[in-house]
Amino acid sequence: MTQRIAVLMGGLSPERDVSLVSGAAVAEGLREKGYDVVEIDAGRDLYGQLAEADPGIVFNALHGEWGEDGLVQGVLEHFGKPYTHSGVLASSLAMNKQMAKDVLRAAGIPCPEGIIVNRFEAAREHAMKPPYVAKPNAQGSSVGVHIVLEGANRPPADLAAEAEGLGDHVLVERYVPGRELTVAVMEDKPLAVTEIIPNTKFYDYEAKYAAGGSDHILPAKIPADIEKLAMELALKAHKVLGCRGLTRSDFRYDESANQPLWLLEINTQPGMTPTSLAPEQALHCGIAFPDLVAWMAENASCRR
Repeated sequence: MTQRIAVLMGGLSPERDVSLVSGAAVAEGLREKGYDVVEIDAGRDLYGQLAEADPGIVFNALHGEWGEDGLVQGVLEHFGKPYTHSGVLASSLAMNKQMAKDVLRAAGIPCPEGIIVNRFEAAREHAMKPPYVAKPNAQGSSVGVHIVLEGANRPPADLAAEAEGLGDHVLVERYVPGRELTVAVMEDKPLAVTEIIPNTKFYDYEAKYAAGGSDHILPAKIPADIEKLAMELALKAHKVLGCRGLTRSDFRYDESANQPLWLLEINTQPGMTPTSLAPEQALHCGIAFPDLVAWMAENASCRR
């Protein structure tokens, strides 16, 4: 009997549009591998939607709040069927950038120091000496990110006018100059190191998802010891936070610094769009997209 897989997509977060594209690509890849796939635009009656679909496995292609922050994972645990990506605790912890970095720093992984501040106060005066980055503490896809460079007289006034749903507090952390690197991890294997060269001011939402928004150099043209270290740190972060399945860790590489590599964040549900980085690295390692999503589905689990 063909295994039925429900692909969760869309959802309620500001990253809904990205999730719809990820989910559609995942569904197509799973169908190519012969699975019976039902696509679910996850709403507030998700449990009812799942009960009606009656899948054997749930592929979670949601992004952002209520998708990768432990909340949907709790619903899926109650539903009792295996689901992809990390569980409740790891998802919740990784989505809270500041808390995740506290845990990672305690494990010896270098992360830039930061503080949580009220976004209205952060819009009135500098929360720390520039250069720094101000961003939502629990969003992905570079939604609502502001870079304040050295010499800036005022903080970004837009912080007080951000769209509803991004929260009243922001993470303000030290800006690390340098090159943007990323490493995907499949369970216990780091795949490769990609350098991201954005064609916008920084690696923002447009650079991530628009065609031609960024160039991906794979493998990254970096020293062998930095490549090895990035892969080691990505795997260590994956394990320290208790992640499972596929994750992606983002780094800054400052060639001029004594401490050259800094982990910026770990993504427990990397994008699965045509321009996404983790599928690119899998393909670089000989794993085609349909095989990748099939592995993720078969790797699914549930505490129940």
